[in-house]
Amino acid sequence: MKKAMNQRERILAVLRYQDYDRLPLLHFGFWRETLDRWAAEGHITAETAQTWSDGNAADDVVSAQLGFDGNYYTCFHPRNRLHPPFETRVVKTFPDGTRHVLNAEGVIVQEKSGAGGIPSEIDHLFKGRPEWEAHYKHRLRFTPERVLAAPVRTDAGNVAFQDGGLEFLQADRHDFIYGLHCGSLFGQIRNFIGLENCCYLVIDDEPLFDEIIDTVAELSYQCVKTALESGAKFDFGHFWEDICFKNGPLVTPTVFDAKVGPHYRRITGLLQQYGIDIVSLDCDGMIDALIPTWMENGVNTMFPIEVGTWNASIAPWREQYGRELRGVGGMNKVLFAHDRKAIDHEIERLKPLVEMGGFIPCPDHRIAPDAKWDNVRYYCDTMHDVFS
Repeated sequence: MKKAMNQRERILAVLRYQDYDRLPLLHFGFWRETLDRWAAEGHITAETAQTWSDGNAADDVVSAQLGFDGNYYTCFHPRNRLHPPFETRVVKTFPDGTRHVLNAEGVIVQEKSGAGGIPSEIDHLFKGRPEWEAHYKHRLRFTPERVLAAPVRTDAGNVAFQDGGLEFLQADRHDFIYGLHCGSLFGQIRNFIGLENCCYLVIDDEPLFDEIIDTVAELSYQCVKTALESGAKFDFGHFWEDICFKNGPLVTPTVFDAKVGPHYRRITGLLQQYGIDIVSLDCDGMIDALIPTWMENGVNTMFPIEVGTWNASIAPWREQYGRELRGVGGMNKVLFAHDRKAIDHEIERLKPLVEMGGFIPCPDHRIAPDAKWDNVRYYCDTMHDVFS
């Protein structure tokens, strides 16, 4: 009989193709509207819904009540984005209550009371080099405080600011998996510049395009370097991009490979120097065309493998890239709004993927507001029964 493991040991064992006592059952968090609905239905408290964030005490409570072992997306986040953020302000208000709002990234978005999801983009403060020099460049300049004063999950499971920021992780005593967020090397640029501007900028002003990428990547590298040099112990490195949609990437793969690939290699090489052998990347959409760049530059774990209408699965990637490619995700979250029969069918689909090794099923994004509490509970109970 295998020795009982904790959550951290199980996850790392699966991703390293080692023996484990049972499959860890993970999630990727919840939409705020989902938690508010579940609180209104009496499944969780209003306080739990209001205070929830990835990996904190409220997250532990929801995980335990549903039957999950925990949230994979539990990471230490240096301030590797625009800092300070832009001051949010209302630009214009319309008679129906709709507002145009300048957000923290310098993007004017449309907000409407009661509407959920991601707001529509109306305009971007960024137009070219003048705005880059005046408003953005200094917000991407590295200082040690971006790392040493960032929030850390403590023993109690909550998030707190601590002197030096990383003492808890230096002790290497946590039994939950804890990652180091290594930044976003292109996705955040797409956010504050805008997709259309990104498409034009590489042609209209390639030196500026390169400078922006190099600046963002250097900030990410210095944040990773400072976090690792602090003595903190991390279980995996993690990047965020979200630069694909249902038909493929929002950036030309050859451009991404040439401009961004070397920066990935520089950061993942640093992680390897500190013994971090699992490096995951969060990108929604159909990511197939960008996987070669990530794999060649040190990323080895795809997350959350959004199934979508394109039926993504780790299986064809494993055939192409072999066991070096791991995965966390790939469980079609939309089925939580269906019935138990649909969930049973999904678990059957996941069985051969788990048997390949190096793969941990996980809902393929935040659990949405139409998810039924009892369906999620049923999924967790059944997964424990099937993979125990």
